Amino acid sequence: MKEAFLKRMQEYLGEEYPAYLESLKQLRFRGLRVNETRCSTDRFLSIAPWECRPSAICPQSFYIHEEHLGNHPYHLSGVFYLQEPSASSAVEVLDVQRGDWVLDLCAAPGGKSTQIAAKLAHTGFLLSNEIEPKRARVLLSNMERLGFSEYAITNERPQRIADTLKGCFDKVLVDAPCSGEGMFKKHEQAMEDWSEENVRRCALRQQEILRSAYETLRPGGILVYSTCTYAKEENEETVAAFLATYSDMELLDCGVSFGRSGFVQPGIDAAKVRRIFPMDGGEGHFIARMRKKGDAPRIRMRTLPSMKADAYAQAFLKDQLQEPDAYLYTQGTQVYARTQPFVLLEPLKVVRQGILCGESVKKRFEPHQHFYMASVHQSHLLHVHDMDQRECEQFLKGHPIASSQRGFLCMRYQGFPLGFGKGDGTWVKNRYPKGMRIGEQVRLC
Repeated sequence: MKEAFLKRMQEYLGEEYPAYLESLKQLRFRGLRVNETRCSTDRFLSIAPWECRPSAICPQSFYIHEEHLGNHPYHLSGVFYLQEPSASSAVEVLDVQRGDWVLDLCAAPGGKSTQIAAKLAHTGFLLSNEIEPKRARVLLSNMERLGFSEYAITNERPQRIADTLKGCFDKVLVDAPCSGEGMFKKHEQAMEDWSEENVRRCALRQQEILRSAYETLRPGGILVYSTCTYAKEENEETVAAFLATYSDMELLDCGVSFGRSGFVQPGIDAAKVRRIFPMDGGEGHFIARMRKKGDAPRIRMRTLPSMKADAYAQAFLKDQLQEPDAYLYTQGTQVYARTQPFVLLEPLKVVRQGILCGESVKKRFEPHQHFYMASVHQSHLLHVHDMDQRECEQFLKGHPIASSQRGFLCMRYQGFPLGFGKGDGTWVKNRYPKGMRIGEQVRLC
């Protein structure tokens, strides 16, 4: 580990520095967060085959010792998201309420967006933005897997979001790109890339992102700024500079008991921000909660009327859902659905808004994985196949499943959706995405 970094940490921590050094020798914290739009926390604890130790940070977050849970059916069905508990701290401070319109400005890979969406519970609206196209696709895959629908993902620069959506959000989260000092145990590359120059570059970029976030927030709205680094330049100093620039922003107490106060810094009350160190039961995190003074309703975005799908899509939706989706949007041959009106987001680059139901090709409708993973569809699906453990394992490996049913079926395990197939009266032809299938040698349970 670089000597300059250790010297900074010694200056920061004083008498606690030896405890910090000792923490670096320990295994990194592992954890998961239950997706309560898929499964209640109580039910999850009753069916989880491994020990889950509660965290003091988030009621749905737990410490675990097990590794390699990415192929477990509960993970693949979106019952939980693999996330170290302290990473859930920023959204807990954001205090999302049902019906809120929320912007997650730096969203990939999706840990905080999925947490926000779960708190919204299919109400309000979530806009998750990611500037890097590859990371935006990872974000999308996680939102699909966990079954959310009342959201949009954009692939834009923060300033483009600000120019288009001024004053449109009740809550804004900036989980800013940073030097990643708190993640050194998890990401060795972050340790290799560390330098004081990089810390300064990150701080400048964070100021730019915060300026964009400010513009999107309504008067009376809440802005939470967070990082996974220890550097004062990226934390207390960044917040102090932001507050000095915008006199109508005020620093609020984070309102939580976990973590500790921040470092003393002119321009802010250090007791109101929160820091988490490994000695506190997490990796490195910083959180500040701010409010834009005043009180005004958010500027309402324009919405689109529901569109009429073609005959093939209509026939598919009528066959599959007891209660059809309230709003449809068509783009070329593709059909999307939401329980609330679609939002007009032009000229922003939209990766996905709502549920991708599928597309019409060659006089038939081909459904998409997202249609069967969507939580809002689960109680309305007319055709399902509930798999036992053996069938589940075979399905996730891409094999057909014996069934007398015909047509498209949602394939479920213990009531949780994993994807779909098409029955011919004898077998269900597997439609689980090839890129997601597990190896033949893998045992799931």
